[in-house]
Amino acid sequence: MAKDNNPINPNIGTVKLRLLEDEMRESYLDYAMSVIVSRALPDVRDGLKPVHRRILYSMYELGLRATAKHRKSATVVGDVLGKYHPHGDAAVYDSMVHLAQDFSMRYPLVNGQGNFGSLDGDPAAAYRYTEAKLTPIAEEILADIDKDTVNFRDNFDGRFKEPVVMPTRIPQLLMNGTLGIAVGMATDIPPHNLGELIDGLSALIDDPELTSDDLMEFIKGPDFPTGGIIYDWQAIKHAYATGKGAMVVRAKTEIVEGKNNFQIIISEIPYRVNKATLLEKFAELVRDKKVDGIRDLRDESDKDGVRIVIDLKRESVPNKVLNQLFKYTQLQDTFHMNALALIDGLEPQVLNLKDILEHFLKHRVEVVSRRSRFELQRAREREHILEGLKKALDNIDKVIATIKKSKDRDEARVALIKNFKLSEIQANAILEMRLQSLAGLERQKIDDELKEKKDLIAYLEDLLKSPKKIAAMVKKELVEIREKYADERRTKLVKGGVGEFSEEDLIPEADVIFQITEGGYVKRVPATIYKTQGRGGKGVIGQSLKEEDVVRYVRQANTHDDILFFTNSGKVFQTKVYELPEGSRTSKGSALVNFLQLGPNEQVTAVYTLYKKDARPKFLVMATRQGVIKKTAMEDFANVRRSGLIVIKLQKEDALEFVKGSFGDGNIILSASDGQAIRFSEKDVRGMGRAAAGVRGMKIKKEHHITSMDIVDPKDLGELLIIGQNGYGKRTEVKEFKVQHRGGSGIKAMQVTGKTGRVVASFIVSSESEKDLVLLSKQGQAIRVPLKTIPTLGRATQGVRIMKLEIGDSIASVTVI
Repeated sequence: MAKDNNPINPNIGTVKLRLLEDEMRESYLDYAMSVIVSRALPDVRDGLKPVHRRILYSMYELGLRATAKHRKSATVVGDVLGKYHPHGDAAVYDSMVHLAQDFSMRYPLVNGQGNFGSLDGDPAAAYRYTEAKLTPIAEEILADIDKDTVNFRDNFDGRFKEPVVMPTRIPQLLMNGTLGIAVGMATDIPPHNLGELIDGLSALIDDPELTSDDLMEFIKGPDFPTGGIIYDWQAIKHAYATGKGAMVVRAKTEIVEGKNNFQIIISEIPYRVNKATLLEKFAELVRDKKVDGIRDLRDESDKDGVRIVIDLKRESVPNKVLNQLFKYTQLQDTFHMNALALIDGLEPQVLNLKDILEHFLKHRVEVVSRRSRFELQRAREREHILEGLKKALDNIDKVIATIKKSKDRDEARVALIKNFKLSEIQANAILEMRLQSLAGLERQKIDDELKEKKDLIAYLEDLLKSPKKIAAMVKKELVEIREKYADERRTKLVKGGVGEFSEEDLIPEADVIFQITEGGYVKRVPATIYKTQGRGGKGVIGQSLKEEDVVRYVRQANTHDDILFFTNSGKVFQTKVYELPEGSRTSKGSALVNFLQLGPNEQVTAVYTLYKKDARPKFLVMATRQGVIKKTAMEDFANVRRSGLIVIKLQKEDALEFVKGSFGDGNIILSASDGQAIRFSEKDVRGMGRAAAGVRGMKIKKEHHITSMDIVDPKDLGELLIIGQNGYGKRTEVKEFKVQHRGGSGIKAMQVTGKTGRVVASFIVSSESEKDLVLLSKQGQAIRVPLKTIPTLGRATQGVRIMKLEIGDSIASVTVI
C-alpha cells in the first residue's frame, strides 16, 4: 500500500484545505466589518454605537427612568452583558461612565451617583459602588419605542429582542458627538448646542435647498461641554461643508493685575484635555526653563468649575508667557473633525453637516409615520370594540336574555355573534363587560370615547396622507424639545484664526450712547458721560454743533450691536455700533456720508438698533411724516447691502420718519404735532414686502405732521410719555386712549399751548420704569432725568416743565435710556 504523504485527510470531519492568503483575507474582512458595524462607528440616525444603544435600552427595560430611583451600576452592566452585549464588563461599564460624564457629554444621557471620574483623568469607582439611571433627555432617545417605531432583531443567543436603531427625538450624533476607531477608519464628531441644532433642523424642514454654509447661520460651530474658544470661522465652514477639517481650540484665559504681579487665570480648558496632565506639563516647562516668568501654580478648581491660577514674576510679560503656554501645551489644542457614520446601520460614509441633518430628519419622518400607523391601528381596534359595546347597550335587555339562556361562555359568544351581528372580539368584550357599565354615566363614557376615537382616526388618516403635515409634526416636536432642553452656548467662536482677529474681536463690548444730528453728523460716547439730574434742571453742554444744526437722535447700545439707518427716501443701511466714530461729550462727530452711501438730499430720519442681548422682533413697523403706516417681516432685512435697500415706496412729498420693532400682536400709537394721537391694533396692518407703499395710519391736518410712532406691549400697556418743544412733558396712561380703526384723526393726547409748544416726541414707557429720559436742545444743552419723576396726568393736560430752556431754544431730541 502506497504511503500517504498528505498529513491531513480532506475527507475527515469538517477540515478543509485552503490557501492561507484566502483564509486571512476573508477572516480579516469579516473581523473588520464586525468592528465597523457592530462596535466602533455610530449610526447616523440615532448617533449611537451598539454598546451605547444597548446600555440605554437595558436601563429602559429595567425601569431606570429619570424619575426612578438610582440602581447599582453592576445591575445595568450585568443586564447588558447577559442579554445584549457579549463582550467584557469593563468595556460596558466604561461606556456607561462616559455617558454620565458632564465634561465628556454636552448633554449627559446617564445620571450617575457616586464617583464617575473627573477632568483630571481619575477613573470611576468600581460598578459595585456607583449607581445610575437615565437622564430626562435620554428618555427622548427612547420615546415611542413601544409603538412599533423601529425594527427589532434577535440578540446574540436569540432569547431577547433589541432595537436596531433608536426612535430618537434629538439629533444625538451632533448633539453629543462621538469618537471611535474602527479598522482602517475612524470617526470624530464634536458636540453641538441643542438649541442651534434644532434651529438648523427647523430651517431645513422649511427650506430643503439650504446648503451647509446656509445652515451655519443657525449652527454656528461646535459647542464643547468644557467651553473654550474655537478660532477661524473658515475652518469650521470647511469642516461642515466636507465632513472633515481641523479646528483650533484654546482655553479661556484672563490676565489679572494684582498688587505686586500679574496672574493668568484659566477658567475653561479645551475638550478632552486632561487637567492634571496639563498642570504637569506647565510644571515641566518651568522646570526645563522653556517657559520663564512663572512664579507659582495652583489648581483652585472645585465642583463649580475649573480655576487654574498662574502667578507670574514681577518682571514677566503676561502675554508672552501666555503665548508660550499656548505653544507648548494643550492650552491650545486642535480638534480634527471626521464625520464618519453608518448609513442605515451598514455603510460607513463621511457626511457633511447637511447630510447628517437630512438623515436625522428622514429617520424622524419614518418614526412619526410608523408611530401614527401604530396609533391608528390601536384606535381602530378600540373603535371596533366600542361599537360592539354600544350596540350591546342599545339592546341591553336582549343581550342579557341571550347570555342567560346560554349554557356556557362559548355558547353565549356564538349567540351574541349570530343575533347581533358582532365579531368575536366584540362578543368577548361584551361578555367581559361589568354590570356597572349599565349605568347612565358609564354609557355616556362609551359614547364619548367612541367619538374621541373616531376623531383621532380621522386626524391620523389625514396626517398619514400628507408628507407636509408629517414634516410639520416633526418640526413641532423638535421645537418642544428645544423649549425643554436648550441652553446657552458654552464655547465662544472667534471669526479670525489664532493670531488673526477680526475687527469685532478686538473691540471690547461696552455700553455707549450714539448721537445723530439734523445736519448728518454722528458720534458715540460712553454711556456714563451723562449724569442723572433732577427734573427742571438746566443740563450740561452736550455737543458742539454747527450753527443751525440740532441733535436729532440719541440712542444707547452695545458696541457689538447692529444699527439700521433709515432715510427720508425710504432706504435702509446697516452698520456696527463700533464702526461709528468715537467722540467726546462736546465734539460734533463725523459726517454720516463718510460711511453710508447716501444720495443727494438724502438724510437719516430713523434709527433702529438690533440688540444682541434681546430677541429679534418679527416685524419692523414704519411710519411716514404724512401718516402712512407699513409692516414688513424682519427677515426681509437679513442681508442689507452696503449700498442700502429700498424698504418703502413713498408719495412725492412724503418721507419715512419712524421705525419700531414688533412681535405682531401689539397696538400702534401715532402722535401728531397738534397734540392728537391714535391707537389701533397692529393686526389692522397686514405684512407687506419691501417694495410696497403702506396704508393710511392717521389722518392729519395739512400744517401738521406725525411726530412719533410707538408700539404698545399687549401684556403691559404702560404709559405714553409726551414731550412738547418748549421742554414740557407728562405721562398719560395708555388705557385712556381707546383702540380705534386706523386712518382716523385720533383723540387729544396733550393740551398744546404757546407755553408747551407743539408735540415733538412721545414714547411708550412702563409705569414702574427705572430708565431715564434724555433731552437735547437745539442749542446743544442736555439733561437726563429719571422717568419716575415725571408726573402721570390726564390726556387734556399740558404737563410740567422738564427742562428749562434759554430764550429761543427748543427741544431737538428726546430718548429714553
